[in-house]
Amino acid sequence: MKYFKKITGERIYLSPMNLEDAAIYASWLNDPDVSVGLGVYQNLISLNNEQKILEELTTKGHNYAIVTNDHTLIGNIGFKDINHISQTAEIGLFIGDADNRGKGYGGEALRLIVDYGFNTLNLRNIMLKVHSDNEQAIACYKKVGFAEFGRRSESVFVQGRFVDDVLMEIMRV
Repeated sequence: MKYFKKITGERIYLSPMNLEDAAIYASWLNDPDVSVGLGVYQNLISLNNEQKILEELTTKGHNYAIVTNDHTLIGNIGFKDINHISQTAEIGLFIGDADNRGKGYGGEALRLIVDYGFNTLNLRNIMLKVHSDNEQAIACYKKVGFAEFGRRSESVFVQGRFVDDVLMEIMRV
Protein backbone atom coordinates (compact mmCIF):
# COMPACT_ATOMS: atom_id res chain seq x y z
CA MET A 1 0.00 0.00 0.00
CA LYS A 2 1.35 3.41 -0.98
CA TYR A 3 -0.81 5.60 1.29
CA PHE A 4 -2.12 5.17 4.81
CA LYS A 5 -5.31 6.73 6.18
CA LYS A 6 -3.81 8.63 9.11
CA ILE A 7 -6.47 11.38 9.23
CA THR A 8 -9.72 10.69 7.38
CA GLY A 9 -12.37 12.99 6.00
CA GLU A 10 -15.41 12.57 3.80
CA ARG A 11 -13.74 12.75 0.37
CA ILE A 12 -10.03 12.72 1.23
CA TYR A 13 -7.58 11.46 3.76
CA LEU A 14 -4.19 12.65 4.96
CA SER A 15 -1.40 10.10 4.67
CA PRO A 16 2.27 10.14 5.56
CA MET A 17 4.10 11.34 2.47
CA ASN A 18 5.65 8.75 0.16
CA LEU A 19 9.19 9.10 -1.20
CA GLU A 20 8.07 7.45 -4.45
CA ASP A 21 6.07 10.59 -5.23
CA ALA A 22 9.11 12.84 -5.72
CA ALA A 23 8.57 13.09 -9.50
CA ILE A 24 4.94 14.13 -9.01
CA TYR A 25 5.90 16.81 -6.47
CA ALA A 26 8.74 18.06 -8.71
CA SER A 27 6.28 18.37 -11.58
CA TRP A 28 3.80 20.31 -9.47
CA LEU A 29 6.44 22.59 -7.97
CA ASN A 30 7.72 23.50 -11.43
CA ASP A 31 4.17 24.44 -12.51
CA PRO A 32 3.79 28.24 -12.21
CA ASP A 33 0.16 27.83 -11.11
CA VAL A 34 1.46 26.09 -7.98
CA SER A 35 4.93 27.53 -7.44
CA VAL A 36 3.99 31.21 -7.71
CA GLY A 37 1.47 30.89 -4.87
CA LEU A 38 3.98 29.03 -2.73
CA GLY A 39 6.69 31.59 -3.32
CA VAL A 40 9.04 29.03 -4.89
CA TYR A 41 8.67 30.00 -8.56
CA GLN A 42 12.23 31.31 -8.65
CA ASN A 43 13.61 27.98 -7.35
CA LEU A 44 14.84 25.18 -9.57
CA ILE A 45 13.06 22.06 -8.38
CA SER A 46 14.91 19.07 -9.79
CA LEU A 47 13.94 15.47 -9.11
CA ASN A 48 17.10 15.10 -7.03
CA ASN A 49 16.29 18.17 -4.92
CA GLU A 50 12.69 17.11 -4.44
CA GLN A 51 13.78 13.64 -3.29
CA LYS A 52 15.98 15.26 -0.63
CA ILE A 53 13.17 17.58 0.46
CA LEU A 54 10.71 14.68 0.68
CA GLU A 55 13.19 12.66 2.74
CA GLU A 56 13.37 15.51 5.23
CA LEU A 57 9.59 16.11 5.26
CA THR A 58 8.85 12.42 5.84
CA THR A 59 11.13 12.23 8.86
CA LYS A 60 10.39 15.54 10.59
CA GLY A 61 7.22 17.12 11.84
CA HIS A 62 3.71 16.50 10.63
CA ASN A 63 3.63 16.57 6.82
CA TYR A 64 0.94 14.74 4.93
CA ALA A 65 -0.04 13.81 1.42
CA ILE A 66 -3.59 14.84 0.53
CA VAL A 67 -5.16 11.78 -1.08
CA THR A 68 -8.67 11.30 -2.48
CA ASN A 69 -10.68 8.30 -1.31
CA ASP A 70 -9.87 6.60 -4.64
CA HIS A 71 -6.16 6.84 -3.58
CA THR A 72 -5.14 9.67 -5.93
CA LEU A 73 -2.45 12.01 -4.63
CA ILE A 74 -3.60 15.61 -5.14
CA GLY A 75 -1.41 17.75 -2.87
CA ASN A 76 0.13 18.10 0.55
CA ILE A 77 -0.37 19.83 3.86
CA GLY A 78 1.70 20.08 6.98
CA PHE A 79 2.65 21.88 10.14
CA LYS A 80 5.91 23.75 10.47
CA ASP A 81 7.40 25.61 13.39
CA ILE A 82 5.41 23.70 16.00
CA ASN A 83 6.00 25.16 19.45
CA HIS A 84 4.50 22.81 22.04
CA ILE A 85 5.20 25.17 24.94
CA SER A 86 3.35 28.10 23.35
CA GLN A 87 0.94 25.69 21.61
CA THR A 88 1.39 27.34 18.22
CA ALA A 89 2.19 26.19 14.70
CA GLU A 90 2.08 27.31 11.08
CA ILE A 91 0.38 25.41 8.27
CA GLY A 92 1.40 25.16 4.64
CA LEU A 93 -0.64 23.45 1.95
CA PHE A 94 -1.27 23.19 -1.76
CA ILE A 95 -3.36 21.24 -4.23
CA GLY A 96 -0.87 20.36 -6.95
CA ASP A 97 -3.13 18.37 -9.23
CA ALA A 98 -4.80 20.93 -11.51
CA ASP A 99 -7.85 18.72 -12.15
CA ASN A 100 -8.64 18.72 -8.43
CA ARG A 101 -8.34 22.44 -7.68
CA GLY A 102 -11.49 24.38 -6.90
CA LYS A 103 -13.36 21.29 -5.67
CA GLY A 104 -13.14 22.00 -1.94
CA TYR A 105 -10.38 19.49 -1.21
CA GLY A 106 -8.06 22.17 0.19
CA GLY A 107 -10.72 23.32 2.65
CA GLU A 108 -11.44 19.76 3.73
CA ALA A 109 -7.73 19.05 4.21
CA LEU A 110 -7.36 22.26 6.20
CA ARG A 111 -10.31 21.40 8.47
CA LEU A 112 -8.85 17.92 9.06
CA ILE A 113 -5.38 19.14 10.01
CA VAL A 114 -6.70 22.01 12.17
CA ASP A 115 -8.84 19.51 14.09
CA TYR A 116 -5.81 17.23 14.43
CA GLY A 117 -3.68 20.17 15.59
CA PHE A 118 -6.17 21.27 18.23
CA ASN A 119 -7.38 17.88 19.47
CA THR A 120 -4.32 15.64 19.06
CA LEU A 121 -1.30 17.94 19.16
CA ASN A 122 -2.91 20.25 21.77
CA LEU A 123 -2.26 23.43 19.77
CA ARG A 124 -4.26 26.56 20.56
CA ASN A 125 -3.19 28.93 17.76
CA ILE A 126 -2.54 27.91 14.15
CA MET A 127 -1.46 30.41 11.52
CA LEU A 128 -0.72 30.49 7.82
CA LYS A 129 0.62 32.95 5.27
CA VAL A 130 -0.92 33.60 1.87
CA HIS A 131 -0.17 36.07 -0.90
CA SER A 132 -2.68 38.92 -0.99
CA ASP A 133 -3.52 38.26 -4.64
CA ASN A 134 -4.56 34.65 -3.96
CA GLU A 135 -8.22 35.48 -3.45
CA GLN A 136 -9.44 31.90 -3.90
CA ALA A 137 -7.17 30.64 -1.12
CA ILE A 138 -8.08 33.53 1.21
CA ALA A 139 -11.80 32.78 0.71
CA CYS A 140 -11.16 29.10 1.47
CA TYR A 141 -9.22 29.90 4.64
CA LYS A 142 -11.93 32.28 5.87
CA LYS A 143 -14.57 29.61 5.22
CA VAL A 144 -12.61 27.22 7.47
CA GLY A 145 -12.48 29.86 10.22
CA PHE A 146 -9.14 31.62 9.72
CA ALA A 147 -9.09 35.38 10.17
CA GLU A 148 -6.55 37.93 8.99
CA PHE A 149 -4.47 39.30 11.85
CA GLY A 150 -1.79 41.16 9.93
CA ARG A 151 0.04 41.87 6.72
CA ARG A 152 3.59 42.24 5.68
CA SER A 153 3.39 44.87 2.96
CA GLU A 154 4.98 44.19 -0.41
CA SER A 155 7.08 41.43 1.11
CA VAL A 156 7.02 38.98 -1.80
CA PHE A 157 8.30 39.64 -5.31
CA VAL A 158 6.10 37.67 -7.72
CA GLN A 159 6.36 37.85 -11.48
CA GLY A 160 7.65 41.40 -11.68
CA ARG A 161 5.66 42.94 -8.84
CA PHE A 162 5.46 42.99 -5.07
CA VAL A 163 2.49 41.56 -3.16
CA ASP A 164 1.63 41.47 0.53
CA ASP A 165 1.91 38.42 2.74
CA VAL A 166 -1.43 38.05 4.53
CA LEU A 167 -1.13 36.48 7.97
CA MET A 168 -4.15 34.47 9.06
CA GLU A 169 -4.86 32.49 12.23
CA ILE A 170 -7.42 30.27 13.87
CA MET A 171 -7.72 29.81 17.61
CA ARG A 172 -8.94 26.79 19.54
CA VAL A 173 -12.21 27.66 21.22
